[in-house]
Amino acid sequence: MTDILFGQSYFLRFDPKLYAAMQPYPPLGTLYAASYMRRRGWDVALFDAMLAESEQEWAAALDRHTPRYAVLFEDNFNYLSKMCLLRMRQAAFTMIEMAKARGCTVILCGADATDHLLKYFAHGADFVLLGEGEETLGELMDWLRKRPGRGEAESKDALRSILGLAWPDGDGGEHRNPRRPDIVQLDELPFPAWDLVDIPRYRSVWLERHGYYSMNMVTTRGCPYHCNWCAKPIWGQRYNSRSPENVVAEMKWLKEAYRPDHIWFADDIFGLKPGWIEHFGRLAEALNAAIPFKCLSRADLIKPSVVDGLKASGCQTVWMGAESGSQKILDAMDKGTSVQQIFEARRLLGEAGIEVAFFLQFGYPGETRQDVERTLLMVRETMPDDIGISVSYPLPGTKFYERVKSQLGEKQNWIDSDDLAMLYQGPFPQAFYRTLHRVVHREFRMRRAWQALKRDAPRWRLSHARRLASIPYHWLGWTINRWRLDRIERNAPLHID
Repeated sequence: MTDILFGQSYFLRFDPKLYAAMQPYPPLGTLYAASYMRRRGWDVALFDAMLAESEQEWAAALDRHTPRYAVLFEDNFNYLSKMCLLRMRQAAFTMIEMAKARGCTVILCGADATDHLLKYFAHGADFVLLGEGEETLGELMDWLRKRPGRGEAESKDALRSILGLAWPDGDGGEHRNPRRPDIVQLDELPFPAWDLVDIPRYRSVWLERHGYYSMNMVTTRGCPYHCNWCAKPIWGQRYNSRSPENVVAEMKWLKEAYRPDHIWFADDIFGLKPGWIEHFGRLAEALNAAIPFKCLSRADLIKPSVVDGLKASGCQTVWMGAESGSQKILDAMDKGTSVQQIFEARRLLGEAGIEVAFFLQFGYPGETRQDVERTLLMVRETMPDDIGISVSYPLPGTKFYERVKSQLGEKQNWIDSDDLAMLYQGPFPQAFYRTLHRVVHREFRMRRAWQALKRDAPRWRLSHARRLASIPYHWLGWTINRWRLDRIERNAPLHID
């Protein structure tokens, strides 16, 4: 019998777009919680939903491990968990019911459970950890272990003293204790419990689909910036960082123990503290710990010294939340960056040989067709190495959500990451943004192919012939969808909030 079976409800199989891309990463937040509880003396096991086919594999894990406690500790470093996709919420409900049917005490931690306590209690959850969960879970497990030996009044008093905890009141409501302060000394946390992961399976998937093996890490928790569409139910506006020494030690350990070819740093913002990246780069280089990696950053943080540090530490790709090529929209989002900074960051990183990828967001209230075209022009002129496109997505707890919540209908979350539904009344109808998605991708792929052909002109091979053939294909798709976009705009009046 296992004390605690950890799991999470993000099933890659239930997300068609990302299942097709097949770039799976184990649930890092869950692995941190498992290692933390193991250090406190608990026997732990892991159910990893990322590569599972359905909730039936969770049922099989429950039967195999027969745990007393089932903990669905969502990976709060996975942005899709923060988006609270409906298919994954339903999976969590099913998993709760399966665990309760086997007599488990069920504990939840995650963005959606924090925002929608009563929904999870209605399906049988016994407790929800609010915000950052490790220390709250540790204290709760101590309470559960001691509870049989205490009187009822003493036991309830002890439960009410556990910060960051919520539980049902028995009448359809909730008890909610005050929020727990975040963990500041992140270096004191044990490294994630990678030994619980089926690493050969992950390695096989990555090698078969991409020719290399990638693992995930984080160096920080939280984000101090004020983008008014970004939900922060776990860490709020706070930001805490591991030391460069601690991160390099983990990189070196992973490099020696598991031999990854690549690392994905899943931080909201990588290396925000002044001088952190520079010191990290020097250490990684000196200790031979550098591994090619991708990370997320902001345009206003990309300075020459930062680029040098990224290069020294092995950085291969920087994803930036460019969002829009219209300064008006960036300011409306409270983004705190400028279009000029996006161009400059692209230039600095590109000159250092570091790939740059842009996250783009369309449909923010007040966005006009002219603003859209400014974004397309920015992509055209900077030519990033990759792009990711979304429409603005209202999440509870954000200023953006408060602004548009009166327009929200019964559906307030996407079913999966390829849903792209406009959940509120955007400036244009939903068909406009789905067509725009195709327009941007067609033009981007066409220009990237042409760019590669010009660069490699003296050394053309068969692969270049395929690229050449793709250009008229993308051009035709781009032309047709531009025409559709114009027609939709003409037939649908612009809605400016």
